[in-house]
Order: sequence, then structure tokens, then C-alpha cells
Amino acid sequence: MEVAINNMIEEIKKPVDGELSGSQRKAELQSIKQTAVDAKELLIEYQRLEQMVKELRETGGIEEEQDYSGGFAEKFSK
Repeated sequence: MEVAINNMIEEIKKPVDGELSGSQRKAELQSIKQTAVDAKELLIEYQRLEQMVKELRETGGIEEEQDYSGGFAEKFSK
């Protein structure tokens, strides 16, 4: 995810071709804008995941779910 974000940022940094005009220029600018929005969404999700991992490390991880169903003997007692 980090690599994808960095690639998007590099694409955004590229200058718009000066030879483009009219609808071509508008399409190029729209593409850059969409890439920026996508990068922002990925960055927010990446930060949320980093925070989740940090919290899991601090709390000792995810606790195992308890299985309250019957054990071996209870399953075959009928």
C-alpha cells in the first residue's frame, strides 16, 4: 500500500504537458485530481491500519474467540 501511495504521489508531481489544450488539458487535470483523491483515500486507510496494528501490539493482540459449544464427549453422547 505504501508503494502505491508513493507511486501516486510521483504521478501527481509530474507537470502537465504544456502542449495540451482544451479538452485534452482538462482530461489531464481531471486525471491528476482523481489520482490525488485516490492517494488521499489510500493514505487515510494506511494510517488507520497502522493505528490498528499499534493498538494491537500495545494490548497484546487479538484475543482468541471462546468456543462455548460442547466438547468431544458432548458431541457424541447422543
